[in-house]
Amino acid sequence: MTAAVLILLVIVLVGLTINPSRDDFAWFLRLRRPAWLTFEPLIPVIWISIYACFWGSALVAWNASTSWGLMLGYLGLLLLVQTYTWLICRTRRLAGGTLIGLAGWLWGVALAVAVGPQAPPAALLLIPYLLWSPVGTLVTWQMQRINR
Repeated sequence: MTAAVLILLVIVLVGLTINPSRDDFAWFLRLRRPAWLTFEPLIPVIWISIYACFWGSALVAWNASTSWGLMLGYLGLLLLVQTYTWLICRTRRLAGGTLIGLAGWLWGVALAVAVGPQAPPAALLLIPYLLWSPVGTLVTWQMQRINR
């Protein structure tokens, strides 16, 4: 039980700490989106689901291995994911978000490979992020082209 609460606490604290200001986020919301992005209202639900999978994956990995190295891997992934929006909003440049999105996906693949042998269900719980991340990166890349 303690591990579950501690992992959740870290996720919440990182989420609250690495967050754009209201003004910066308002700038992001004013940007034009690709015409095919019709599912934007679902994005918050998608991210909540991904964070729930992160939590479950980290918990399963911890219970299977008690590896602090793997937990640092999850923290690294969480930091990359949170930095994505913060960096875009803070610098008001979409290009940085595209690079962070790619870095996060690569980190996620490496983490899934690292955790897979010790806890296959933990690796499976990373799949939603690994599927969604390229979509988010593509949206950011296309937004960069239409918001010069």
